[in-house]
Amino acid sequence: MARIKNIIALSPTIKRIIFEPADGNLFPPAAAGAHVIVSIPGPTRVWKNAYSLVSKPGKRAQYEIIVRRVTHSRGGSAWLHDHAEIGQMIDLSLPANLFPIDWLAGKHLLLSAGIGVTPFLAYLAALKDVGAAFELHHACKLSEAPAFEALLRPSPHITLHTSRNTLNVTELLARQKLNTHLYVCGPASFMDTVTEAATRAGWPSAKLHTESFGGATGGAPFKARLARAGITINVGPEESLLEALEAAGINAPCLCRGGACGECELPVLGGIPDHHDHFLSDAKRAANNAIMACVSRAKTPELILDL
Repeated sequence: MARIKNIIALSPTIKRIIFEPADGNLFPPAAAGAHVIVSIPGPTRVWKNAYSLVSKPGKRAQYEIIVRRVTHSRGGSAWLHDHAEIGQMIDLSLPANLFPIDWLAGKHLLLSAGIGVTPFLAYLAALKDVGAAFELHHACKLSEAPAFEALLRPSPHITLHTSRNTLNVTELLARQKLNTHLYVCGPASFMDTVTEAATRAGWPSAKLHTESFGGATGGAPFKARLARAGITINVGPEESLLEALEAAGINAPCLCRGGACGECELPVLGGIPDHHDHFLSDAKRAANNAIMACVSRAKTPELILDL
């Protein structure tokens, strides 16, 4: 359990939220790239959203996250912007890290867009501490440039782009040395552009690291029949399959809640999933025999799960 220590508005749509341990002790250690799951109370349910820790690695007296208010928020970001108050108690998960720095790299090339810069704020502190070679390029809206300029403090190694058109990914990748590792975080369209350019340029997968901050989106309601449990649950238009399972008391596995880690993969026995994850291979998606419960939905009125 944590207490909100401070809330700082960075722009009309971006806030930094600082937590401190509720018991007065220290938080567990968290390396650069780590995230926590924040349990956000709502009028009828609890939302669980993953946020990257932006505080300096090793700073255990407090954890910091940055939250952007989503235009069509299902409840999480809107609540944190409109209702969170200093002194309020909030449940945080233990930190998990699906996006660690590869310290064997000779250089670290960091590319982000929008709120996707958040994991790199902790990266920057860690890389600077050891004098590692790095280069960061961040793309954002012109209206949010002042907020990101204050966060990043552009330098010869940090470039802010107020238009993606000024970020020539192909040229940038072409001038890197062979010992460079590439890290990408941002909206799906941005990540696809960068990863496709890296694949065309022959970058090996071992040197390409991605972090998706996308979460579940709404859609048509459907039913999930749990074959082994012998029960059927309803998945509403504004909840994910994972959230519906949790609400029904089903102990479903999860870790990132963003369709990236593979922890919540469930076998599908019937029906057709509507895939929104960043984990399953094209072949596995085409087979329609698995679903990532945290973000994916159904194309058919019912899914039958081996659960």
